[in-house]
Amino acid sequence: MKQYIKKTGKILLIIIIINSLYQYFKPEGVKQFVSNKNLKTIKENWKGNVIIGDEFANGDSRDEQIMPLDLMKWKFSKNPQANEKEKDSFRLKVQKNKAFLHSNKDMIVWLGHASFFIRIGGKTLLTDPVFGNVSFIKRLAGTTCEIADFKDIDYLLLSHGHRDHFDKNTLKPLLKNNPNIEALVPLELHDYFEKKDILTQQAGWYQQYQTDTDLEIYFMPAKHWNRRSVMDFNKNLWGSFVIKFNNKTIYFSGDTAYGEHFKEVNKLFGKIDYCLLSIGAYKPEQIMKDTHMSPTEALQAYEDLQGKMFIPMHFATYDLSDEPIGEPARILEDKKGKHNIRFLDIGEMLGI
Repeated sequence: MKQYIKKTGKILLIIIIINSLYQYFKPEGVKQFVSNKNLKTIKENWKGNVIIGDEFANGDSRDEQIMPLDLMKWKFSKNPQANEKEKDSFRLKVQKNKAFLHSNKDMIVWLGHASFFIRIGGKTLLTDPVFGNVSFIKRLAGTTCEIADFKDIDYLLLSHGHRDHFDKNTLKPLLKNNPNIEALVPLELHDYFEKKDILTQQAGWYQQYQTDTDLEIYFMPAKHWNRRSVMDFNKNLWGSFVIKFNNKTIYFSGDTAYGEHFKEVNKLFGKIDYCLLSIGAYKPEQIMKDTHMSPTEALQAYEDLQGKMFIPMHFATYDLSDEPIGEPARILEDKKGKHNIRFLDIGEMLGI
C-alpha cells in the first residue's frame, strides 16, 4: 500500500508540474469583472471579482504559478525539520460530545481543521465540514460525533473547493440528512449542490447573502487559489466569511495568506468579536507564503481585525506541510499572555 501511495504521489506531482508549465506559458487572456447581480455589494465602487481569461485572480493580474522546479525541490529534498517532526507527539484533544447539537445557546464549536459548528441568532451553521481522511492524507484527530448526528442545519458555508475544505465524502451524507440546508458558496462553486437540489447562493467578494432573519452573512476576500483536478486551476472563487447578528461578529478566514484584506474587513465591520484564523501549513515558506498564514502572520491578522478573541484553526488535524504538527500551537502558546488566544478542543463548546 505504501508503495502504491508513493507511486501515485509521484504521478500526481508529474501531472501538476506539466499543468504548471501550461499555466505559466498560457496567454494572459481578457480581463472581466464578475459578481452575483442578485446580491448586495457592500464595498463602494467595487466592480466585482477579476477573471482573466477563465481564471479568478487575487488582484488585477493573473496569479503567479509555483514553478515546477520549486515543487520538485520541495518534494525531493529533505525537510530540515524532519527529525523534529518525526518526534513531535502533539495531538489535539477531542471531547466526545453531542450536547451542542441540542442546545439553544449561541456558541462556537471547533470540529477540527477548518470545520466549525456555529449557533447564532437562532440559526445553525457549518463551515467547511471535513470529518474523514482527505485523498491520501490521514486524519490525525478524532471527531466529536458522527455525520449522522448533524440534523436541521440551516446554512453550509464553504470557503473554497480544495479537498480538505470541500469534501464530498462528508457532504454526501450531510446533505442527505439535511435536505433543507442552504449552501452559501463562492462564485462558480454551486454545481455540486444544485445537482443535489440543495438551495444555493453563490457570491463574490464584498457581497451579502440573502437570509430571512436578522442574521447577516457576508462573503469576503482571501488571498488563496483553487484547484480540485488537473485542469481547473482557479475556475472557482475562494474567500472568507463575516457572520453578524446584532452586535456580535464572527470572522472565518478559510484558507488565506496574510494580506491587506484583514484591514479591509476591519474597516467595513469594525472590531471583530471572534476571529477564526488558520495557523497551519506554512512551511516551506517559498511554497506556502502566498497560500497560508504562519502563526505569527495569523496573529498580525488578528490585530488588523482588532479582534477580541483569536480562535486558531487549520492545524494538527491533517499533516499538510513541513512544519512539526504541534509547532503552530507552541508558537502561539508563548503569545497568550499578551493576546486573547483561545485554543479549543475538538467538540468543546464556547458560549458567545
